[in-house]
Amino acid sequence: MNCKTPSKLEKILAAGHLAVTSECGPPRGSNIEHIVHKANLIKDHVDAINITDNQTSVTRLCSLAACIRLKLMGLEPVLQMVTRDRNRIAIQSDILGAAAFDIFNMLCLSGDHQSFGDCAQGQNVHDLDSMQLLQTVRHMRDEGKFLGGGDIDRPPRMFVGAAANPFADPFEIRVPRLAKKIAAGAEFIQTQCIYNLEKFELWMKMVRERGLHEKVHILAGLTPLKTAGMAKYMKNRVPGMDVPDDVVKRMAATPKEKQAEEGIKICIESIQRLKEVEGVKGFHIMAIEWEEKVPEIVESTGLYPRPKVD
Repeated sequence: MNCKTPSKLEKILAAGHLAVTSECGPPRGSNIEHIVHKANLIKDHVDAINITDNQTSVTRLCSLAACIRLKLMGLEPVLQMVTRDRNRIAIQSDILGAAAFDIFNMLCLSGDHQSFGDCAQGQNVHDLDSMQLLQTVRHMRDEGKFLGGGDIDRPPRMFVGAAANPFADPFEIRVPRLAKKIAAGAEFIQTQCIYNLEKFELWMKMVRERGLHEKVHILAGLTPLKTAGMAKYMKNRVPGMDVPDDVVKRMAATPKEKQAEEGIKICIESIQRLKEVEGVKGFHIMAIEWEEKVPEIVESTGLYPRPKVD
């Protein structure tokens, strides 16, 4: 893939390096110093930092404002945008807002249903779905035009990504759905948290059989477990999550005071194994509210120091 944007993340991937990204959740208020603190914890160990967009449908500081703050710090943000809350006018407007501050990465998502959050009476918008959002960003970037047909003054220059969940049911549509996202314009993929390594490896085998690993950069998603209770909750209560029994048992068999350490060890072991999987081009480490552990994970897996690109 040739670099089409000034994205540092795209350049890392195009050069054949394993990329490392992480993410930060914005605060429940306007004190943006919370994001600054989190970003400073991980900035030297990652290539780009995702900013989540009202994750779990809970109202937070907007992703765009937090991304602008990271950009002003000289860091590489990834703007996450969900289609749940915006129509196509607002979507295009926010993309222009990001472009105005030279934000060069965007992850296109549908968003969690509002019933999960703090405004259950809120209305879903979904004027566009996540695939149409991919198409919109690519259209604005590649054609330099709005959806309505007008020309854009200084079009956005974004490296465009999407999410993939190899574990959701029905499993047989997971790879065809990935193919649709690639056809819609996805250039990189960040996956759901991986605990079932065998199932993920099967998904990657099916991805390779269709040659999709040569058309998109796949970043494997990892979330370190803090406690046995967290492992059980994610296994039993989080839709689309696949936490094998042996992982739950391993955490439960660990003394409480050492469970966080064991969760980090499982995460490190997983990355070491997934580094050997053909088609995995990097890792997306989702340690929300546990950002201080990201450097340890990156260093322990041989992914530090991060490569420099022009």
